[in-house]
Amino acid sequence: MLAASRQLHRSPAVADQFYPADQARLKRMVDEFLAQTVAVKTRKIKAMIVPHAGYIYSASIAASAYQALTLQADTISQVILIGPSHKVGFEGVATCSADLYQMPFGAVEISRHLLHKINTLPQVHERDKAHQFEHSLEVQLPFLQTVLKQFTMLPLVVGDCTAHEVSQVLEELWGGDETLIVVSSDLSHYLPYELANKMDAQTSEAILQLTPEKINYEHACGRNPVNGLLLSARKHALKAQLMDLRNSADTAGVHDRVVGYGSFVFSE
Repeated sequence: MLAASRQLHRSPAVADQFYPADQARLKRMVDEFLAQTVAVKTRKIKAMIVPHAGYIYSASIAASAYQALTLQADTISQVILIGPSHKVGFEGVATCSADLYQMPFGAVEISRHLLHKINTLPQVHERDKAHQFEHSLEVQLPFLQTVLKQFTMLPLVVGDCTAHEVSQVLEELWGGDETLIVVSSDLSHYLPYELANKMDAQTSEAILQLTPEKINYEHACGRNPVNGLLLSARKHALKAQLMDLRNSADTAGVHDRVVGYGSFVFSE
């Protein structure tokens, strides 16, 4: 249920940590990641899974999915942005009281219309603390602000809940061509390079086959929102496509303790 308290905006939590806070520097970085992405032919995209680490580690992988949105830039007007909680433990799905997510590229409006669609679901609760320092949603916004023309969004942080509970939320928000669902999730964490590659390949195959029952705790930090999307994708007969699959050792890290990253798009 929605609480009575309201805040005007949610301030950036990881600017100058995960990505540059300086607008000009951030624009150059995002533009370079998008420009370096090899174009992959896709159908009209309804949903995406993209990673959320610091930009030097995972932004090149995320860019492959965002680049594919270019042809839909004039169509998409609202984004469901959903990712796991890293700082706060709770049950269910957390909304926030803010009207705006403030970012270096400017503020992104939070859709009260979309929020109204889910605020009576029992697993949905307003929890500003879950959003205050959460990076998984924030790091996606510079890419969305660069690729899309104008959009409002509904940011959702997922705690301990089932795939069916997440899918129920997504079904209420599904919409048509104007609505894009962005799930923020990294893959395996802190494994040796070869083991990480093996596990991430298995997770990738589970995503491509729309089999959430094969994805658990060690496969992805955002397993709950990922699995909820896979249930809905299966219901709507979406087809998943792999855009990029690498890890932190491939981009900017060491080989003995890596984090996996994958980008996927889902189309009718």
